[in-house]
Amino acid sequence: MFEYFYHEILRKTLISFGTLFNGIVIKHSDDNDSTVSEVKVPLAYGPMQKFLARLEQSADLNKPTQMSLPRMSFEFTGLNYDPTRKVTTTQSFLLGSGGEEKKAYMPVPYNMQFELNVMTKLNDDMLQIVEQILPYFQPSYNLTVNLLSEISEKKDIPVILDSITMNDDYEGDFTTRRALIYTLRFTAKTYLYGPVASAGTDIIRKVSIGYVAGARDGRNVERDVTYSVEPRAIKNYDGVVVTTLSEDISESVTSINVAEVASITKGGNIIINGESLYVSKITGNKLTVRRGQDGTTPVSHVAGSEIGTITAADNILIPTGDDFGFDGGFS
Repeated sequence: MFEYFYHEILRKTLISFGTLFNGIVIKHSDDNDSTVSEVKVPLAYGPMQKFLARLEQSADLNKPTQMSLPRMSFEFTGLNYDPTRKVTTTQSFLLGSGGEEKKAYMPVPYNMQFELNVMTKLNDDMLQIVEQILPYFQPSYNLTVNLLSEISEKKDIPVILDSITMNDDYEGDFTTRRALIYTLRFTAKTYLYGPVASAGTDIIRKVSIGYVAGARDGRNVERDVTYSVEPRAIKNYDGVVVTTLSEDISESVTSINVAEVASITKGGNIIINGESLYVSKITGNKLTVRRGQDGTTPVSHVAGSEIGTITAADNILIPTGDDFGFDGGFS
């Protein structure tokens, strides 16, 4: 417990929230409705009070530089647990990443609170900005965030618009700069993950079930049988080619000639151009096969087509989530 890990989930959610409002533009028109200026509204992270202090402390309008309006700022204001989205805490899931199986426990739901502050000098500027934001929140907007980069775990994070407050900060004499302030409060329903561990040793490779029937006389039973089953690959994952076809075959042919049979075993499966064939008999270089195994479709193949085999090495390479078959038997 309490091992070090850092997935940057809160940081990613915060950045994703900020990018929502990073391209807002306002336009100013003349009496002929011709656009005379177009301004991209700057966005920065920080509390509203910091920007208001800049306005108040630089009130001299004759100075060559001053903080310009309109302007937007946002900040992360709170974090709380969301019990309505709780799932089983002990449940885990497996994902493949770069050929390695990884395991993580189910995420914990948390709500992040944000404030977006919009500051303008003119009321029309404010209305332009707000009208470009509100239609997207009904009342939520989904953000897709890659929460766990190492296993590419992406989730849709609903961002909900909770409230809007308005304030006209225009006190003092006529030299005081006016600042219209709209505060939009949002809740982002994100998830936090614990450490991600390797799951290579946690994958079940074999299952055995024992049946016991009849009366017991201390040590003996009338019937005792065990059935074991193991996953079986249905694809040639290692890509090894063992031979080639010696002739063209149609989709209905069940007896085929190959260049050599040294690496082909009776009772095994071979792969030709994605079709799986079960080898029931080997006579010289002729194979008697059952076509279209494991959900594949029998098709025609031309002479020289490469033939691969499905072996125990392929069973180990079955990726998480891929289809596979079973081999089982009684003992």
